[in-house]
Amino acid sequence: MNNFLMTGPKAYLTYASSVRVGAQSAIQECKRQFALEKWNCPENTLSLSPHNGMRSATRETSFVHAISAAGVMYTLTKNCTAGDFDSCGCDDSKIGQPGWIWGGCSDNVAFGEKISKQFVDALEDGHDSRAAVNLHNNKAGRLAIKATMRKACKCHGVSGSCTIQTCWMQMADFREVGNYLKLKYKHAKELEMDKKAARAGNSADNRDAVTHTFLIVATTELIYLESSPNYCVKNQTLGLHGTEGRECFKEDKNMSEWEKNSCRRLCNECGLKVVKKRTEVFTSCNCKFHWCCTVKCEKCKRVVAKYFCGVHGWRGRRRGREC
Repeated sequence: MNNFLMTGPKAYLTYASSVRVGAQSAIQECKRQFALEKWNCPENTLSLSPHNGMRSATRETSFVHAISAAGVMYTLTKNCTAGDFDSCGCDDSKIGQPGWIWGGCSDNVAFGEKISKQFVDALEDGHDSRAAVNLHNNKAGRLAIKATMRKACKCHGVSGSCTIQTCWMQMADFREVGNYLKLKYKHAKELEMDKKAARAGNSADNRDAVTHTFLIVATTELIYLESSPNYCVKNQTLGLHGTEGRECFKEDKNMSEWEKNSCRRLCNECGLKVVKKRTEVFTSCNCKFHWCCTVKCEKCKRVVAKYFCGVHGWRGRRRGREC
């Protein structure tokens, strides 16, 4: 089981597919978490490479680093538990501990954590404050996997009496991990550093400033260095498209409060109007079962109202633009 410490080309070939899937799941979760916010996790901010042109260390990039590291760790751990790798298996470290009969197949998060760190942290090749912040947020993402784990148990006994329980530790759904990190994002801390030292790159002054600052920051918290730009407006230099053209939702009894306030948040707070546009949509209807064994439906058309952020006189010509 300890063979997961292997490195080099062999490790890359063995785990690269899982790393890629984990990164993709992180992207999808990021987009879900920020779907109705001014910053909605655009593709150009999702590359973790320090050479992708996005060198900022904002509150938003703190989440990107954390959710990406978590996604890679999560997928590697799941694949390990499923027996997809010869080099690892279930975590049996709790077997023999008092309190419960530990059995089943506990998720081997130690394996996922180790390999995730090898792949994701390797992308940071600097030693300045920004690289240190990114590595901190990577670690916070991996710790989120552990923080959201839960104990699962199976009862044993006559007629379901549950006189004995066999228990194991398993990871939560990745959506719960995303929710956990979104809360960390909301309470992320801006580091107060000596700006002159922070600009010193890989110098000794910079490293000393980073070391001193990190002594007072919990490893589970997200941190950032720079204030976020104005996501309301288009900024080609930063690759931001603003909120004009974004869809929002008017109040409906089945909506959450966050959804109900989306037009105010995306449009009104950005100085834009809420523009109503009627759209034809087609859905399956009048479905009938035919023996045997098909279901045939008609296509029904209905007109629905959709709402977008626009300037005065806007006619929907930019509909669907994503931030």
